[in-house]
Formats: sequence, structure tokens, C-alpha cells
Amino acid sequence: MAKILRIYPENPQENLINEVIKCLNNGGLIIYPSDTIYALGCNIFDIKAMEKLAQIKKMKLEKAQFSIICNDLSHLSDFTRPIDTSVFRFLKSHLPGPFTFILDANKSVPLAYKGHKTIGIRVPDHPIPQLIVEKLGHPIASTSIKDDDEIIEYSTDPELIAEKYDHLVDIVIDSGYGDNVASTIVDLTSGEPELIRQGKGII
Repeated sequence: MAKILRIYPENPQENLINEVIKCLNNGGLIIYPSDTIYALGCNIFDIKAMEKLAQIKKMKLEKAQFSIICNDLSHLSDFTRPIDTSVFRFLKSHLPGPFTFILDANKSVPLAYKGHKTIGIRVPDHPIPQLIVEKLGHPIASTSIKDDDEIIEYSTDPELIAEKYDHLVDIVIDSGYGDNVASTIVDLTSGEPELIRQGKGII
């Protein structure tokens, strides 16, 4: 059964964040809030956890396009090829924020991302994922939580999310109702911004 931790952005309790970190380091899966929607996350370097994430999404890991959640842009060079100054400035002017930026992947990406030519980077404007990544010491892999409802695309109620994913994840962070608009996806691999999906972020 998933453990529900009530952590609020105004005052995230350190002991609860530490519990999340321990879970991630032990190969656990978490559901966490962001500046857009609730999402599933795991340790990016734990291949078994990454495989579980792919199973939940009913896909093979090598086909999965899981975003990488960072707390700032300092991790970029760990996962992406060198980027132009103009692209870096563009990223800096939009992050933290509700965007997923597609960039060229380098050859040092974690095992689960080997063979991927591109990679999606997120820096959410939300203290909880930022704090998790900061305390963990490296980014987490992430994927959005879809809703079965045809009208509401994304699940917003953490209690209902916890019920649905009770036996699939280890921790659900309840931070109150989430948004139901996903991030805006922008492809920067050509050097010029190309809108792939319009979401919450406005370019």
C-alpha cells in the first residue's frame, strides 16, 4: 500500500522530504505535485524503478520518453549535448516554469535513456520537486498521471490518485488539489523553439 505524506509547498517538513529521498534511493516510486499536474517519479539511475515506471505506463522502457526533473539548469551538461548561448538564455528566461524542453541527449545519459537521441528537461516552479531533487543530489525521472475521465485529462485530486495507484507506488505526496493542464513541450534541438504541445506555459 502506498504511504500518503501530506507535504505542503508553504512549509515542506524536512523529515517527510527525507522519507521521500530514502524511498527513491531504495528503488521506490513516488507521486508528487508540480507547477502543472501530479506526476509519477523515480530515481533516474535505478533501472528496476525505471522499468516499474514503464510498466505502469504500459510501455517498454526503451520506448518510454520520461522527462528529467531538475531543480535548476546545473544538471544540463550531465544529460545534453553542449548548447548554444542563445538556447541557454532562452531556457534561463523560461525556467523554473511549466515547460518541458526537448534537447539533444549526450552519451553519458543514465542506462534507461541509452539510445535516445533527445531528452526532455523540466525545472518545475514548485518547491517540493525542487527540494526532492536538491536533497537527492540528482534529477528524477517523471511522467504525467492521466485520468480515465474523457473530459478531465489529468487527475487533480491526490486522494483519488492515491486510491488508483495504491498498489503501484510507494509514496503519494498530498499537496492539495493539482492543476489539470500539463506542461508546454518545446523542441529546441534545431536551436529555434518549436512548439510540440501547448500546455500551461506561454512562449
